[in-house]
Amino acid sequence: MVDPGDAQPVLAALQHSGVQLTTILVTHHHPDHTGGVEALRQATGAQVFGPMRETMPEPLTRLVGGDQVQCMGLTFKVMDVPGHTAGHIAYFCDDVDGAPVLFCGDTLFSGGCGRLFEGSPAQMLASLDTLAALPDATRVCCAHEYTLSNLKFARAVDPDNQALAHYTAQAQDLRERQQPTLPSTILREREINPFLRTRQAALIEAAKSHDASASDEVSVFAALRQWKNKF
Repeated sequence: MVDPGDAQPVLAALQHSGVQLTTILVTHHHPDHTGGVEALRQATGAQVFGPMRETMPEPLTRLVGGDQVQCMGLTFKVMDVPGHTAGHIAYFCDDVDGAPVLFCGDTLFSGGCGRLFEGSPAQMLASLDTLAALPDATRVCCAHEYTLSNLKFARAVDPDNQALAHYTAQAQDLRERQQPTLPSTILREREINPFLRTRQAALIEAAKSHDASASDEVSVFAALRQWKNKF
């Protein structure tokens, strides 16, 4: 289980499927990611893993970038991705049923990225660069279904992006059928996500149209993130 904000849906799913929860992976300290940890630990005895540098429900095994977690016969590599929070981490496995998987919490969303509550624009840009460098086929399992609202902003700042227009139509169709847009992939996000495209000329010009002081890659990213905050 990753980032259980509420124990009850997890317990219901466990009962329905008849499986045993052994491991809980947590990406950061916000309550919508940790609220169910204690109840799940008490109910199942699951071992909890989480970030080294954040206040977390104890007891847990604390992790930093470069560490590894073994569960279900899989190896998850820990990545430091500060920005949304100061100690945010992500979990990457290079082969789950034939393709890589990334659990990135609130750092990267489909079509967007997390707000900068504790980290700096430079930190978040570096974290997103780290995630964008993962293999194309990596499935992006982010923590919230924010895709449609993110794509609305993305199209405002990158209106000529045909891959973005196509994906928007696909995402709208999925949501109309009450299906999730997630997981996305790293390849798709590099094509459509404005926060992974901040060095593209069109995105630089869009950022400058919103904030004339945007002059380098960090300030361009910061201008786009501030624009999204108010969008």
